[in-house]
Amino acid sequence: MLNLILFGPPGSGKGTQSEKIIQKYKLVHISTGDLLREEVANQTELGMKAKKIMDSGELVSDRIVIGMIRKKLEEHRAGPGFIFDGFPRTVAQARELRKALTDYDEEISVMISLDVPREELVKRLLNRGKETGRTDDNLETINNRIDVYEKQTIPVAHYYDKMRKYVPVDGMGSIDAIFKRIVKVIDQLK
Repeated sequence: MLNLILFGPPGSGKGTQSEKIIQKYKLVHISTGDLLREEVANQTELGMKAKKIMDSGELVSDRIVIGMIRKKLEEHRAGPGFIFDGFPRTVAQARELRKALTDYDEEISVMISLDVPREELVKRLLNRGKETGRTDDNLETINNRIDVYEKQTIPVAHYYDKMRKYVPVDGMGSIDAIFKRIVKVIDQLK
């Protein structure tokens, strides 16, 4: 089973590349952002709590996120593998994911990190906000999200690097050029 983490700051292209990876490798997509947005759209109690947190650019609690992830793992136990998009965001989440996968005799195959300069991230997020109406369309929220990423999620890369599962990939260039770099990393695992 191929279990892949696609990692990178907000605006690095994780969602776009996830779609291409899913298409090629038939993995089950687990995006905490999508799961949370679905809860918000359905106006569930969880969704309303999450919306307030997400609108400020902060991270939703580990307890909430881990529960959603375990549910998805259980639903798709027989699949070809998973791609985790935007998760784990903290070392605590990485440890919990490791425990959850171990319960199914699985582990993370690789963490691919999309490296994109901050100026480009801001530009991409401002454009995405204009095009989609997402809440990350103002400079203050964008900078806060990137700051939160740098403080809270970069240690996750170190966690996987210690296990020799972290692979940085240049996230600049065309979507197809970036995808070719990702495919090269994944195909070396086989």
